[in-house]
Amino acid sequence: MNRRTLCISASLIVSLCCGYLFAQQNQSAPQQKISKEDRERARAMLGTIADDVRKHYYDPKFHGLDWSATVQATQQAIDNATSLNRALSEIAAALDKLNDSHVFFVPPPRPFTHEFGWRLEMIGDHCFVTQVRPQSDVEAKGIKRGDEVLALNGFQPARDSLPKMMYVFNLLRPQTALHVALRSPDGQTREIDVAAAMRQRKKVVDLTGGTGGNDLWDLVRQGENIAHQGRARWLEPSGDLMVLKFPGFDFTDTQINDMMNKARKRKALIIDLRGNGGGSEDTLKALIGEVLDHEVKLGDRITRDGKKSLDAKSRGHNAFSGKLVVLVDNESASAAELFAHLMQIEKRATVLGDQSAGKVMRAKEYSYKYGMDTIIFYGASITESDIIMTDGKSLEKNGVIPDELILPTAADLAAGRDPVMVRAAEICGVKMNPEAAGALFPYDWPSL
Repeated sequence: MNRRTLCISASLIVSLCCGYLFAQQNQSAPQQKISKEDRERARAMLGTIADDVRKHYYDPKFHGLDWSATVQATQQAIDNATSLNRALSEIAAALDKLNDSHVFFVPPPRPFTHEFGWRLEMIGDHCFVTQVRPQSDVEAKGIKRGDEVLALNGFQPARDSLPKMMYVFNLLRPQTALHVALRSPDGQTREIDVAAAMRQRKKVVDLTGGTGGNDLWDLVRQGENIAHQGRARWLEPSGDLMVLKFPGFDFTDTQINDMMNKARKRKALIIDLRGNGGGSEDTLKALIGEVLDHEVKLGDRITRDGKKSLDAKSRGHNAFSGKLVVLVDNESASAAELFAHLMQIEKRATVLGDQSAGKVMRAKEYSYKYGMDTIIFYGASITESDIIMTDGKSLEKNGVIPDELILPTAADLAAGRDPVMVRAAEICGVKMNPEAAGALFPYDWPSL
């Protein structure tokens, strides 16, 4: 078993689904009838994860939940499950009962790729289409950026429910199609069925070189694609301003220092943490040290063994000392939230955008495997501490409230305008065209 320290999982498989979502989905990928062997595998997965929750979850009282009874009931539900999907859903539902953003089940990989060809985001209390993949069924059906999503398969998306829906529709019980209710920027409503792009892949991957190395190189290319998606990008819209698009907290100290060496030559810096789901605690500390001229305490980790101070050192006189603006949105989570709120506490930066995700715990990702000759991989994330910041607040389920709440409208999204970036540039003394601001960092679709 391998374990990797996380400040939060960035995937955006975030919070888990409620039981009613598990029970009521339709139009899912063909249901695989459960065999005796699959049922035993599901029971083994549950047992392994449940034991690690029992050993490592930060609250040994499980918030009052009878964990043993929950596991026992889930074992019974697996015994009664009529499909493998349902059995795996029962494991996810058990973890969801802890009501913790960082506790979730990562099911075994599916033998197919799956994508709908859009990005959905909550802006304020409304769900919008913010990106559409060219040549997708979504594009063919006339769905555009700026369309508001009123319902998915009959469920209304909200700030707390949209991540759960995406977890079910895309990962836990992949849907071949979704029935979508939409409202265009001009107020017109319509209902459309959209199909997922699905491509069969090998059920068994040979990493021994027996296939001529093709399977191994396919995995290498997948890793390269993920790395490309997670790269940092920066631009200099003027001689005095640098904009740093920071997609996740997964960089080394040296990489952070290299980025900030460029920023130190400028009078102002915008750090764009929109869509940043978090990552490594070490990366968080490194970035803090680059913008504060003194050592700082972020807060206290609350664990099952007590509490421990969480501190970050500074680069001192080498720290960036210019004007700083931080951008957040509903998908900014964990380390991104800690950074933004610390900048507020220290009065170091102006924070702009939307209320952040409120998913701020410290967790470890547990990777497991089942079997000998044929190995099935699966995983879980388990919270090992809460973080109480120096103002006495936990951001979990609360999020960061920006100093200025700026929400793009449907018309802004349709026209490719970015009013948040425009305001950030204005604070830094730079005038920026709204359409130009929206085009600073074009969205890169991952390879299918």
